[in-house]
Amino acid sequence: MEATVTKRKFGTAPVYFTAISTILGAILFLRFGFAVGTLGFWGTMLIIVMGHAVTIPTALAISELATNKRVEGGGEYFIISRSFGLNIGATIGFALFMSQAISVAFYIIAFTEAFEFFFNFVAGRFSVVLPRQVISLPATLVLGLVILRKGSGTGMKMLYAVIAILFAALLLFFLGRPAHGSLATGELPVRDIRNMSDFFIVFAICFPAFTGMTAGVGLSGDLRNPARAIPVGTIVATVTGMLVYMMVIWKLAVSASPEEMLEDQLIMGKIAIGGAVIIPLGLAASTLSSALGSVLVAPRTLQALAKDTSFPSMRLNRWLSSARSSDGEPVNATIVTLLIASAFVALGNVNAVAEIISMFFLVTYGSLCLISFLNHFGSSPSYRPSFRSKWYLSLTGFVVAVIVMFRINTLYALTATTLIIILYSYINHYHKSRTGLESLFANVLFQINRNLQVYLQKSESKRKDREWRPGVICISKDSFKRERAFRLLNWLSYSYGFGTYLHRIDGYYSRVTSQQAKEELERLIELYETSHNHVYVDTIISPSYTSAIVQAMQVPGISGMENNMAVFEYDKENPENLGEIIDNMRLIKAGDFDICLLASASKEINYSKGIHVWIDFNEPENASLLILLSFIIAGHPDWKKSFIKVFSTCKPGQSGETQQALSELVSSGRLPITENNIEIIEITHGGSVKGLINERSATAALVMTGFRPEMLRQNGETILGGYDEAGTILFVNSQYQKEIL
Repeated sequence: MEATVTKRKFGTAPVYFTAISTILGAILFLRFGFAVGTLGFWGTMLIIVMGHAVTIPTALAISELATNKRVEGGGEYFIISRSFGLNIGATIGFALFMSQAISVAFYIIAFTEAFEFFFNFVAGRFSVVLPRQVISLPATLVLGLVILRKGSGTGMKMLYAVIAILFAALLLFFLGRPAHGSLATGELPVRDIRNMSDFFIVFAICFPAFTGMTAGVGLSGDLRNPARAIPVGTIVATVTGMLVYMMVIWKLAVSASPEEMLEDQLIMGKIAIGGAVIIPLGLAASTLSSALGSVLVAPRTLQALAKDTSFPSMRLNRWLSSARSSDGEPVNATIVTLLIASAFVALGNVNAVAEIISMFFLVTYGSLCLISFLNHFGSSPSYRPSFRSKWYLSLTGFVVAVIVMFRINTLYALTATTLIIILYSYINHYHKSRTGLESLFANVLFQINRNLQVYLQKSESKRKDREWRPGVICISKDSFKRERAFRLLNWLSYSYGFGTYLHRIDGYYSRVTSQQAKEELERLIELYETSHNHVYVDTIISPSYTSAIVQAMQVPGISGMENNMAVFEYDKENPENLGEIIDNMRLIKAGDFDICLLASASKEINYSKGIHVWIDFNEPENASLLILLSFIIAGHPDWKKSFIKVFSTCKPGQSGETQQALSELVSSGRLPITENNIEIIEITHGGSVKGLINERSATAALVMTGFRPEMLRQNGETILGGYDEAGTILFVNSQYQKEIL
């Protein structure tokens, strides 16, 4: 099928009239009298204020979003999908379309109330109670045929005609006086408020009156200049509707008693000049115009969904997205809309469904406000709307929309939310490659992170007593050979610290090495992409190990705190890089870094065998850090079935003193180490700690012990070697003694 180009023929007026005709709909004529009769003038005024606490921020938000990017066909759906991503957009778009399609039925059923005199006549004259479908189904058919045959241009001409009748009815209503014999005083009671316990019941009945202000946005694909027509038409229609609502409830309050308003749903007919004719005619015009607005907008939403291949069937997408070549009308989407509307018209009563419609409208409005707020908060350079709302108005609209959903009907709110989640999961399943939501939230997270880092830097500079936590950095060029270094970094940063893993690429910075760095970074992220990964991964290009260390030590911590620990790793059986690590040890200590030196064994770590910590109280700095690190490592899910066992050596006759000191350290630090897992070993003449580790910790999953960097200069490989029976060993050196609080 050849692509057709839709002729953009509408200006601002159709947006305004489509919106205002939907705003001033059935609820205005049928339910505002009931609202004022139940709650009084001020209670109903509060309903209008609360309703517009959602609609005004939404109108401002959609006006803002419409001036940021070129708006194509699909109205609200197009705006949401291009801001939240196609999958989220399709999810809300389906809900929006169903709301718009069912709204056609809702307005047509309300339209039949204007013919109450006919039904009463038939019942009185022929004793036959006709179903409302006698009027509603033919009306749906006629409306559909007009739109299908003549298109939106004729639809807009019809819209102008019915709006003229609507405004004439309202004018005659405002010029009218209380009916003869009415108990109304002609003045507004000072404290006209009552039955506030029924507030949200009445609010639920009246809320559909507030759902029409974005109806004109659905014509976006037919607008010559959407960036101007949508903001002006939508905002003016919203303000006009609010003012008319306020004047109507004032007129009702001064022209009829509460009892009269509750007894007669068409009480406006008793007040208006020629009300017996003009009010039913106005009701017919308002409901017909609302139905007309919905039947113009809903197919365009469905068509836009199909153009974005939102349905799993490509044949269905092509069929629904097609348009008539002569005028660009979405004929097939209109047929589907009319079929759905006819099905609900046939049911005859959509009161329960109307609340779900309200839920989905609220989801849409809340989403639009949330998008606007997140874009304000994210401060993306690409977000430059020519019309700007305020972030606090958008946030207010979102919060009020959520509150109103649950106050109207908690069950329906939960149902709507559940359906949205299920629908999104399904769409996300068959459109896995489409993204968009991440981009919007990434900007927000960037702003939060930026401000937090500045705050942390300022607050850290003012604090004198700081709790120690690991800010760990690791440099390795063996990322794709051994993963032990990364795994250790992940253990240390899972709950209490922050880890930065730098994959080193040998060479000077150039176009070639830069491209290599990007490719290998993607491989690393994919390799370590798990739910338990809490390490920030990056690459560093450097011609030597020393220069790489110098660069890394001067890089500020990603978390907002300075790095304070360096992790190095070598193969225990083949320590080819151990020499260069030892050669740079002095350089590392010059930066006041704690050091972790991981000697990786070839055998796999069996976590259930526990962590063995060997401490020497003659080295209190190392002892405190070893205890803390063992506790931090054991907090990772890998070690959930493991345990910590602490060994301490002492001279003969000092075991009791050492036992007491170690027990007090564990107890005061509230560490999860039992007395049974503390062992004191007296070293006799000729004994060595290395021999004890080979003997007692041969089966341990991880062995931890201290070391002194200055002792490694001459014979470091000898000092660190000789642990043949033990598995993976973590050598630890602390710059200063950590306080275990």
